[in-house]
Amino acid sequence: MIGRGEVIPSPNIWNHPGVYEAENRGVDRAGVIEAAMRAIHDWADQTVADVGCGTGFHLVRFASSAARVVGVEPHAPTVARARERVRALEPALRDRIDILPGTAQLLPLPAAAADVAHARWAYFFGPGCEPGLAELARVVRRGGTAFVVDNDASRSTFGAWFRRAMPRYDPAAVERFWARQGWQRVPLDITLEQPDRAAFEAVVRIEFAPEIADAVLADHSGTSVDYAVNLFWHRF
Repeated sequence: MIGRGEVIPSPNIWNHPGVYEAENRGVDRAGVIEAAMRAIHDWADQTVADVGCGTGFHLVRFASSAARVVGVEPHAPTVARARERVRALEPALRDRIDILPGTAQLLPLPAAAADVAHARWAYFFGPGCEPGLAELARVVRRGGTAFVVDNDASRSTFGAWFRRAMPRYDPAAVERFWARQGWQRVPLDITLEQPDRAAFEAVVRIEFAPEIADAVLADHSGTSVDYAVNLFWHRF
C-alpha cells in the first residue's frame, strides 16, 4: 500500500525533462487515447484534474476545450517547469490552468471539484494504489469520470520490453485488481515514434536501465515501436 504522503520517484521526467518532452510529443500522435476518453466523457466546458501532470504537456490539450484545468504534481522542479509552460501561453488558455503541488494519494482539491480526472503513468496503478483511487472518488463529482492510462504489459513490442525490465510485474493481476475496484478497461494500440534514431534511442534509455536499453535497441531498428496501453475508467 502506498502511503498518503509517499512519492514514488519518476527518474525519466525528473532527471531528463527535455527527452521526456520529446517522448510526449511522439506518443500517440494519432490521438487514439484522447479519442477513446472523449467517447466516454467529453470534458468540453468542464473542470479537469490532471493527476501527476509532470511538466504540463497534457494541461494545454485539456484547456483547449475545458472550462478549467488543475494539474497536480509532487516534484517541485517539475511543478516549476509546468508553471513556466503555462505562463508562456496566450491569456485565453493560461487563465484556465492552475498547477498545484501534491500527490495522487493526497490531492490538494476539495471534494467534488472535478468533472473529469486524468492520470497517465502517474505511478504504476494496480495493487497498492488504493489511496489514490480513494482520492479520485473524493474529488470527482457525481456523474464525473476518472481515467487512468497505464502500460498494457501483456502485448506489443513495448510491452515485451516492459516485462523484461520488470519481470515481477503481473499484467493479469493488475487487470483483476481494476475489475475488483469496479473500473472498466479499454485496451488501445498506439505508437511511440521519434523523428530520428538518436531521439528514439534517447527515449528508450530514459525508460529502461542501461542493460535493458542496450539489449532492446540492438534487436529493434528504426524510429518507432508499437505500444499497447490500457485505458481504465470509472464513472462516479
